[in-house]
Amino acid sequence: MHDEPSELAALIELRKRLADGLARAGLNKTQLATRAELGRTTVQEALQAGKPAPSAETVVALARVLRLPDQQLLDLRRVAAGEIDPALGKDCGPGKPITEWDPHDLEVHPAGVGYGAVPQRALSGYVPRGHDRILTDVVLEAAEGNSQMLVLVGTSSTGKTRACWEAIQPLATRGWRLWHPFDPTRAEAALGDLERVTSRTVVWLNEAQHYLGNPHLGERIAAAVHALLTHPKRRPVLVLGTLWPEYADQFIALPPAGSPDPHSRVREILAGRTLAIPDTFDQDALRTAAVLAQDGDQLLADALTRAHDHGRVPQDLAGAPELLRRYEHGTPTVKAVLHAAMDARRLGVGLHLPQTFLTDAAIDYLSDQDYDELTNDWAEAAFADLAHPVHGKQAPLRRTGARPRRRPPSGPTSAPTPLSVTGPAFRLADYLEQHGRTTRLRLCPPASFWAAAHAHLTTHPDDLGNLALAAERRHRLQWAHHLRLRAADAGHPYSLNYLARIREVSGDVEGAEALYQRASDAGGSSTLTDLAEQRREAGDPEGAEALYRRAAAAGDADALFLVASRRKAAGDREGAEAFYQRAADAGRADALVDLVELKEEAGDWEGVKALYERAATTGDTYAMARLADIREEAGDREGAEALYQQVAAAGDTDSLIYLAELKEEAGDLEGAEAHYRRAADAGDTDSLIYLAELKEEAGDLEGAEALYQEVADTGDTYTTGHLVELKEEAADLDGAKSHYQQAVTNPRALTDLARMREQAGDWEGAEAFYQRAADAGHAGALVRLAELREWAGDQKGAETFYQQAAATGDPDTLIHLARIRDEAGYQEGAEIFYQRAADTGELPDDEAKMRWPYGLDPDGSPTPPWS
Repeated sequence: MHDEPSELAALIELRKRLADGLARAGLNKTQLATRAELGRTTVQEALQAGKPAPSAETVVALARVLRLPDQQLLDLRRVAAGEIDPALGKDCGPGKPITEWDPHDLEVHPAGVGYGAVPQRALSGYVPRGHDRILTDVVLEAAEGNSQMLVLVGTSSTGKTRACWEAIQPLATRGWRLWHPFDPTRAEAALGDLERVTSRTVVWLNEAQHYLGNPHLGERIAAAVHALLTHPKRRPVLVLGTLWPEYADQFIALPPAGSPDPHSRVREILAGRTLAIPDTFDQDALRTAAVLAQDGDQLLADALTRAHDHGRVPQDLAGAPELLRRYEHGTPTVKAVLHAAMDARRLGVGLHLPQTFLTDAAIDYLSDQDYDELTNDWAEAAFADLAHPVHGKQAPLRRTGARPRRRPPSGPTSAPTPLSVTGPAFRLADYLEQHGRTTRLRLCPPASFWAAAHAHLTTHPDDLGNLALAAERRHRLQWAHHLRLRAADAGHPYSLNYLARIREVSGDVEGAEALYQRASDAGGSSTLTDLAEQRREAGDPEGAEALYRRAAAAGDADALFLVASRRKAAGDREGAEAFYQRAADAGRADALVDLVELKEEAGDWEGVKALYERAATTGDTYAMARLADIREEAGDREGAEALYQQVAAAGDTDSLIYLAELKEEAGDLEGAEAHYRRAADAGDTDSLIYLAELKEEAGDLEGAEALYQEVADTGDTYTTGHLVELKEEAADLDGAKSHYQQAVTNPRALTDLARMREQAGDWEGAEAFYQRAADAGHAGALVRLAELREWAGDQKGAETFYQQAAATGDPDTLIHLARIRDEAGYQEGAEIFYQRAADTGELPDDEAKMRWPYGLDPDGSPTPPWS
């Protein structure tokens, strides 16, 4: 029996507090109802004596508007509604309101770290899946007053705990509490307080094996949970848990006849109350995740770059922060091995990295002190540490092996045999690989890396070829040469081609031809094209033509295209058409364009249309767009629009913009505008900018401004600098100020505003804008600030900005700084910046060769002359 006077007293106190809050807020009931998003009758009855106690949802909504402590009001409401035995006083049982919980404190894995003044654990957007519908139904049933229990079963880091957290959010607005038994141990906390749990409480049994699987208390906890679920005066309650499949199987399995049954009560409580969740995202979930990523969810966007193909998105999100922590807090040897692996992957080495290569490559990544302190077993210890998995069963560097190819006995004997890896091989975690591509983008590996590749990747021709190219781009010419020699020995076609060209330049025609032939035999039919070019330049057109034909017969698209071009130049239109068609069929996209031009020159418009129709059936969106244009010109607007819609649906806005430009050049501004608008409707905001510029040039400033504003409204603040200028020209200072406020959040827009200030002669204003852009991470703004300081005679200030710009590592900035130093006669300073630019692989080849004809050593010093 409930104590009715106590319930009435609680209801009176509840209404008194609400009425006091209403008076302090200075609102009437109608205004309160509007702000709380409740019906006026609901608010009236909540405050009116003689009416039943308001719902928890109503109390929470009113407390929010009136700025009252919702938990105290909810406690009063529960007593007033008879949901708490007054004998318990204000003891609402264990736990606290759901709204007061941080999901990470409930063991939801963070998906990343948000950086501000203090690093914050972050969650990605949530992607509902099939199991969420069942989970939601269980939660709604509990909200309706019926006690429920559900345990999600899945492997590590598949999203079980996050799914539970998302599912209970509707209960938070209804005043529910959540209890997570944890202290002193999970099992002891659960058994000690389960009998105190009151209605409208979520019991959170994450990793339920710690509760139900406890050898001493598990069965008693299962019995206490059963008592809670079946007690009529304690309903509704919701018990949520998670389990790995192996634990669920252990608890549910029947023991052999005559054997002890240690989990009988646990098996009973789990019967019909488990829900399996998949390890991977299905296609629907991947599509939903992609939409969230496009809407700005960077955590999901990053995860999808790694996990889209295999669908293990939850594991990627859960493991990423711990993988990063393991990397950042690793020992010097662990970091050295990881740096070698990161550099190998970003420079083109395959997934399976030989242990011998990583061990030798790691040496020069160590400092002198760390190298001196190496023990005999340092490598074994480092690899063992890196093989230890984190959430989602991901290890920073796990042992792996190449899956062997299997062919039927009657398969072609000429098929290449996959090259085996001798000794253990390891694979770098996808997240760390991506992290390395970003953080080590502008670094050149040390000498031990190149030496280890030369020594241990001898059966990996593609890896050696890729590393040779990477070394050459960084002007490490000596290592590039030796890696190409090694790659050529392993049968790498392009390296053989490289050596052939060296022989060719040195006058060894016979040696060059032999190497070209080896490259062709190794599978590089395109080398025949190079040999044909050599024959042609040597005055042997017949030999060249024969080689072109051999390359074309092998299906080389470039050779087919060259033969077609020569036929066209010779006036053989029919032969040219045939070879252009074959080149297009072999994948040379521009061959179709040349083929269309031949038809157009001949006035064969039906042939042009037929080609576009043929290309359109293969899904060629450019052909669809051109075909749509032809249909539109012929008056078939409906057919044209259908094709334009297909192009837009395929996401090929480039074709639409190209057509718009063609229309613009032809003076058809109306047609150009239609294509730009189609591209904009397909999501290309740049097309709106082009259209705005078109209107501005035509003198339609009002139309231009409207389009610039449309772009700005999408969140792209780059155009707002131009909007400021338009408003200033129109003497609309308020409008200029408004657009300026939008511009100051974007570094590109800030530099645009700075340039405008420069053009107006406002140097102080320009510097202010450049400084704000620099503070937002724009390296070019730092260079411009340095130049302005230099022109003002402030050499010390200029040098400070130059150094800050160099610290960004931006290759264009480094090259610019080097040239400035060069022109000023500061050769030593210029050399440093040129070397750093070379490390990024972005220094122009001619400039690098002029400075260092023999290349650079891995440490950045000029390489001595070598043969």
